[in-house]
Amino acid sequence: MSTGWTVEGLLRELAPQVLSALVRRHGDFAACEDAVQEALLAAARRWPVDGLPERPRAWLTTVATRRLTDEVRSASARRRREDLEAARRPAGAEVVPGPDEPPVSDDELALLFLCCHPALTPPSQMALTLRAVGGLTTAEIAAAFLVPEPTMAQRISRAKKRVVEAGGRFELPSLVEVEQRVAVVHRVLYLVFNEGYAASHGEQVQRRELAIEAVRLARRLRELRPDDPETAGLLALMVLTDARHAARVGDDGALVPLAEQDRSRWDRGLIDEGVALLMPALRQGRVGPYQLQAAIAAVHDEAHTVEDTDWVQIAGLYRLLQQVDPGPVVTLNHAVAVGMVEGPGAGLAMVDDLLARGELRGHHRVHVVRAHLLERAGDVDGARRELREAARRTTSIAERRHFERRLATLTDPPR
Repeated sequence: MSTGWTVEGLLRELAPQVLSALVRRHGDFAACEDAVQEALLAAARRWPVDGLPERPRAWLTTVATRRLTDEVRSASARRRREDLEAARRPAGAEVVPGPDEPPVSDDELALLFLCCHPALTPPSQMALTLRAVGGLTTAEIAAAFLVPEPTMAQRISRAKKRVVEAGGRFELPSLVEVEQRVAVVHRVLYLVFNEGYAASHGEQVQRRELAIEAVRLARRLRELRPDDPETAGLLALMVLTDARHAARVGDDGALVPLAEQDRSRWDRGLIDEGVALLMPALRQGRVGPYQLQAAIAAVHDEAHTVEDTDWVQIAGLYRLLQQVDPGPVVTLNHAVAVGMVEGPGAGLAMVDDLLARGELRGHHRVHVVRAHLLERAGDVDGARRELREAARRTTSIAERRHFERRLATLTDPPR
């Protein structure tokens, strides 16, 4: 163990391992998850005082199993657990994994697929993944999404019940099921990453704990699915984007847009890793949306200045992305690239067509893009109107402050 370990970090690392062991042994996902959370709370209280146990994972497994056994033996226990547990071991016996018990391998993937069960809504999938696989506490998840802790606790509780009701099982899905459900896992991990990289609510520009956890889980998924080009594309997209995180926040804590970032602060190691992941994936010929988004991120990252950005290539990649994964957000981003290549009028026409179809109407990003294109077209008054509307509609305080600062510095072009 490195000298830089913390109780919080260690518990976060061990939580999914202990949960996997309990679920594999006892099968009741909801009850096991509750027991593990109680064990984590006990460890958070005792380890800083008593010191780190010789075998932390075994300690947590023992405590969680005791909690689970107590619950099973209570009057409210379900599914005949009393008889099962009584037959398995004498009262008070400890459950300690042997020193050679294998580390988490397929268990963590099985747990991830279980938390991303298609019966759950995306917010519930995200919350349950962060709780069970990411090891975050309910309070941490509630703070990340700016909801009261009791509200998040109810959401997680309902998600666990829904998984059980839908017949979710702790096991690796069949190959057919994996292909059907891995897209959901990709989406959940990317949603978690995006919320960490660009917080949608509150005063913070980023929520690093979410971005870090999403990258960790994507790395784990990549290890377990090394031949899947879209998993490689997802991880590449995350690290290529995360490479900019240090430059995305100013010294005063304010948001710094891509065009204004100090690119010397970008993490070249992560950029190299992302490109190394992406290129072999693209060569497989099964190009998906995450690979294309990663390719766009790579073009941005490889430009040493804003002026060096290859907007022609970016516009072409967005055109492909629209064919592979069409949607209004893709069109909006494509409009920015087209505006840089063909002029702001062409980009504005694409945005206005979106609005005429009723897509993304009311979303603050539409107003941000229109403001950018109108400013480039010389219509500063129009840009101001759009920025005011964007500031009014965004739920991110950090973004609102950025738009307000931009409004204060927006000047009329020379006549």
